[in-house]
Amino acid sequence: MERIRVAIAGIGNCASSLIQGIEYYRNCDASEHAGLMHASIGGWRPSDIEIAAAFDVDRRKVGQALEDAVFAAPNCARVFQPELPASGVKVRMGPVLDGIAGHLEHYADDEAPRPAAHSPVDVAAVLRETGAEVLVCYLPVGSERAVRHYAQACLDAGVALVNCVPVFLASDAEWAERFRSAGLPIVGDDIKSQVGATIVHRALGRLFADRGVKLDRTYQLNFAGNTDFLNMLERNRLQSKKRSKTESVQSQLDVRLDARDIHIGPSDYVAWQDDNKVAVIRLEGRGFGDVPLELELRLSVQDSPNSAGVVIDALRCAAAGLERGLAGPLEAACAYFMKSPPRQMRDDEARLALEAFVENKPLTAAADSSR
Repeated sequence: MERIRVAIAGIGNCASSLIQGIEYYRNCDASEHAGLMHASIGGWRPSDIEIAAAFDVDRRKVGQALEDAVFAAPNCARVFQPELPASGVKVRMGPVLDGIAGHLEHYADDEAPRPAAHSPVDVAAVLRETGAEVLVCYLPVGSERAVRHYAQACLDAGVALVNCVPVFLASDAEWAERFRSAGLPIVGDDIKSQVGATIVHRALGRLFADRGVKLDRTYQLNFAGNTDFLNMLERNRLQSKKRSKTESVQSQLDVRLDARDIHIGPSDYVAWQDDNKVAVIRLEGRGFGDVPLELELRLSVQDSPNSAGVVIDALRCAAAGLERGLAGPLEAACAYFMKSPPRQMRDDEARLALEAFVENKPLTAAADSSR
């Protein structure tokens, strides 16, 4: 593949940041790639990503040119690349299913999505027709049926999947086997941002253990003003997200904390914060002589670019998997990029495994070259 043809399900803030980023980095010198973990993967630079198809259900986006839809309400991601070229892609109507939470009808139009009066397209047929090779799933948290619909469409159309949301596919044995049997790679589940609350919390938990401090209890509280956090005000939709984030941190501890002693999850929606996410992380433990130690941290980030900086690598890894004839979950990419991979690793181990994958070398060779 000279270029990677990508389909996107869900043209929200994260999609906006990703599409802006593809254009932003188009003419960047390789030595000036601030914000990228890898300037090139499999020979592909960000500018080699081409959007082939786009799906959404919101009436302000369906039928619009993609370069206009990414800036349509209720999107509020920071605009760092205001000029986008004509894509030739119009946003198609996807299946609504459980993609819009019931409580959103009580919010104003500029805050919440509203379904378009269009019939949903045949997603698999569109993927085939447009020649898509990788689909990036950016659907809202809690959209279990809708996410699985797109996953099945990938299987039907022969398209790799990057699952950015906490609907468990790559980490579910049955779905993993479906992709393996179809000869298709999958990277999932639930994207870890570049420097987000989860990766920071994991690192701090591991730091306590590595330095001999016994972690007794911890919490992570998050709030923002984007549609993702508005969607998660419905607590039933939040369960998979809380499970994904909690297990991601627990996996880094030598001794799991009791459920009462760990609380991790989105906590509230503050409209005026827009796409800015604030996370407060607290860890309480005991060091030498059982003397108490407390650490509290406040992290403030633009949520969607923070995510897109990882997705731009994950989709290139999925394309590399396709080109190399790999099938099923790409273990290293899943472990490094996702909160809920099929197999959790410590982040330093996952990074070495990912570098080996990126370089298409055995793990031992990549580890030696990193020293």
